[in-house]
Amino acid sequence: MSAPPRRQAPPEPARTRTVHIVQGEYAISSDPDLMYTTILGSCVAACLRDPIAGVGGMNHFLLPGDKDDRGDAMRYGVHSMELLINGLLQRGAIKSRLEGKLFGGANVVHGLTDVGAQNARFAVQFLQKEGIALLGDSLGGDRARRIRYWPVSGRAAQQFLAPTERQVFEAERRKEEAAPSSGSLELF
Repeated sequence: MSAPPRRQAPPEPARTRTVHIVQGEYAISSDPDLMYTTILGSCVAACLRDPIAGVGGMNHFLLPGDKDDRGDAMRYGVHSMELLINGLLQRGAIKSRLEGKLFGGANVVHGLTDVGAQNARFAVQFLQKEGIALLGDSLGGDRARRIRYWPVSGRAAQQFLAPTERQVFEAERRKEEAAPSSGSLELF
């Protein structure tokens, strides 16, 4: 018995340029031939655009809160969302026309704090407070995902990744917990 065919995302046009967004980054473009991509676990990516101005962008943040004046502020949702929105406004977007899609917020490592759920909750509430229309989301779950986003058209594609890395991490953690602590030393 053969497996059912997997649904594949349509290929990008040959001229599409790809820009990868990593943790703590954001990018904005009005190039219709540009696609942003990122890989998310517990992190969240907000994909925002103004369809009239023809400009859009993506961010990728690690934690929901905001740590005052730290060099790694882009890792935090508040700072990342403000930079993305302000950057869109500087490129001609109007806030009342912004529309968004949210991705990520998975609980990829069971047994640890569910930062993914906190990130997802933060992102949804942030858009609500700012009056930005949320057109769709894929938040939560327990699997990492690859996101592709075309900022001018607003098209988004998602691919769930195999849970292999999470399983390896959890197996290693179980080994450490079960190992006897004969003469081990921890330095603080």
